[in-house]
Formats: sequence, structure tokens, C-alpha cells
Amino acid sequence: MLSDDASCKQAVAGVLIDRIVDGQSANTVNTGPYCKARQRLPLKELKAATTVAGLHLHNQALAAWRWKGYNVVLTDGATVQMPDTPENQADFPQLDSQKSGLGFPIARMVVLISLATGAVLDYSLGVYQGKGSGETSLLSQLFGSLSIGDLLMADRYYCTFAIIALLQASGIPVLFPIHARKKVDFSLGVRLDAKDHLIEWLKPKRKPVWMSQQAYNDLPEAMTIREFAVNGRIYVSTLLNAKSYHKQELAMLYKQRWKIELDFRSIKTNMGMEMLRCKTPDMVRKEIAIHLLAYNIIRENLAQAASLHEKIPRQLSFRSAVQLIIQASKQIVSLTGNRLTSALRKLLKAIASTAIGKQKRKSQPRAVKRRPKSFPLLTVPRNEACSRV
Repeated sequence: MLSDDASCKQAVAGVLIDRIVDGQSANTVNTGPYCKARQRLPLKELKAATTVAGLHLHNQALAAWRWKGYNVVLTDGATVQMPDTPENQADFPQLDSQKSGLGFPIARMVVLISLATGAVLDYSLGVYQGKGSGETSLLSQLFGSLSIGDLLMADRYYCTFAIIALLQASGIPVLFPIHARKKVDFSLGVRLDAKDHLIEWLKPKRKPVWMSQQAYNDLPEAMTIREFAVNGRIYVSTLLNAKSYHKQELAMLYKQRWKIELDFRSIKTNMGMEMLRCKTPDMVRKEIAIHLLAYNIIRENLAQAASLHEKIPRQLSFRSAVQLIIQASKQIVSLTGNRLTSALRKLLKAIASTAIGKQKRKSQPRAVKRRPKSFPLLTVPRNEACSRV
């Protein structure tokens, strides 16, 4: 999954070359046995490996990587597409606005990512549209992966009474921009500073679709929230002490929420998860788990390199680390003892040297120079188009 060509043929070719170099007989280049072996991989264990690796790295984050002692967690949603097969369409239907045979099955996922290390702590997967398919519904499945000492940051979409109340009951503070539908009056409540106050939020009469009526009834009828404004933008937090957590500090912290968008770029674009390869829903779920496991392995190498060389993991290049590890794995696999230890130390030092540089060129327009090939769009199902040729 870390390579540019994550095909079955490449995997089989890699085994063949390893066997030849090791003096063994060459295996067949037929991908059938490899594909059957992939199908036998258990999804539950694959997902567990991903989340255990991510949570382990997150919980080991050094004090210097945290914010005022808090281990900040970012969350957001993303989509992935997959081959247009009847099996994939049955589990992950394409958009209703697309004609049959012209769209691709699409899945929605919500991910928890560590701000300090960039590791994926957990994720939930669902259909793109329909009841219970929203990002808040998927996030509600991940609350168990948050623990005391975490601080959750997300965009305004997640700023709801139910989410904040559930997290507050678990001792998890939050930092969100105010929801677009929420009106703020700084003349009310307990004043902390200019445009900074404590206010009581009342429980809405209508429950979220992802909660049972009993669970919603168990929520408090009201809760105390801190609302504050910085540079015209209004935020909501359950960090109520204005002296310990000044509003300017919280606003500066929130600017780092953008890093989850860069993480999605690393996962989807750099690692090729934007368009999946597998043709059945079961294999699609395994493919996603393996992608995120590979991503967490790279993040763990970055964190180790940063720790050894007094750097910050977020200041090191993910793409450069992938390139170094791919090239090194071809050679290191045959090393043992002191030679292996020495090689790993030098590899981590090289990873620590790949700092992300500040952009030196001026801002560029959001446009491309290279012209696309002049093929028309497919406007009828492919089988029908083939019959017309």
C-alpha cells in the first residue's frame, strides 16, 4: 500500500525477486493464490491492529508535543470511492443524483487523528447518504477511543448539544467553532472577558437520529458552556477557566485543526486511497484498514525519529519518510545484529532531517496548466456504450 503501484502483480513480483535473491526457486507470477490469501485475512484483526498502533503512539506522545498537558485529537469526515461492481453498489450505493452505470460506489468515513503524532486512533465507515449516515452519527461510534487527558477539536458541524454533553460526561473537553444555527449574545451569562462568557445551554427537544430516546433522556437538561470570540470568529469550549486557557491561546490552538486536512491528503492522495481497488465490500473494508495501518506505521517511524533527534513529528515530511522506508526495506530485510541496528539508526536520522520547509514561492492560482485528454464523458452505462461501438 505504500508503493505507487499497490497492485497484486507487484506484490507477487516482489516475493518472486526475494526468493530468487535468496537462492530459492521462483514462484509463479499468477496472482490467484495471493488474492485468495488476501481474502482470508480477518477484518476484525486488521482494524484492531490499526487502532492499537494508533492509540499506542498517541498515548506515548511526549510532553513537549502536547498542549498544556492535553493530548489533542482532531476529527473530520472524508469520502472514498471504489470500483463500480454490483456488490459494492449494494453496500455503498452511489449518489442518487448519478444515473445508474455512470457513478461509483462511495463510502463516508470519520477519523480520529492525533494532533501530536498524526496517528489514526480509530475510524468508522458507513454509506454516504441516508438515515444514520451523517458524520455525527459516525463520530458517536468512536467516543470509546477517547480517554481522560484528550481534547477534541473539530469543525462547526460537530458543535451539538448531544456530542458536547456526552464528551463532557466522559471528562473530554472540546473546542469547536459555533454552529451556524446557534445565536450568541455576549450580554448574557457570566462575563469572563470582552466577548468571553459562560452560558447555559438547554437540551433541545429533538434528539439526534443516532441516539436512542433513552440515551437522550439520560443527558442533562442543561450544561454550562464557554463561548468566546477572537477576530470575529466565535468558538465554543468546555475549558471554562479563562485564566488557565486564555481565548487567544485557544484560537491559536484551533488553527492547527487544518492539519487533519493535510493528513487526509497524505492518506488519500499520497497513499492512493482516494479510489480503492477492491471489487467486494468485504475486501474494500480490509483495504481501508491496511491503508490506515500502513499510514500509522509511517507515523510511528516519524515519531521515533523526532524523539531521538529532538524534533516535532509534525515538522517532518510524511512523503519523504515513505520514500526512505520503501527504499530502505529492500536492503534492511537481509541485515542482522549490529549492521541492522546501525542501519535503522541512520534511517531514523535521515527521516529526522526531512523537515517540512516553509513555502518560498508566492501564492499560486487554483488552476492547472496541463490540458486533459480530449475524451468525452461517458453518458450511458459502459455495457450500452460498448454495444454501440
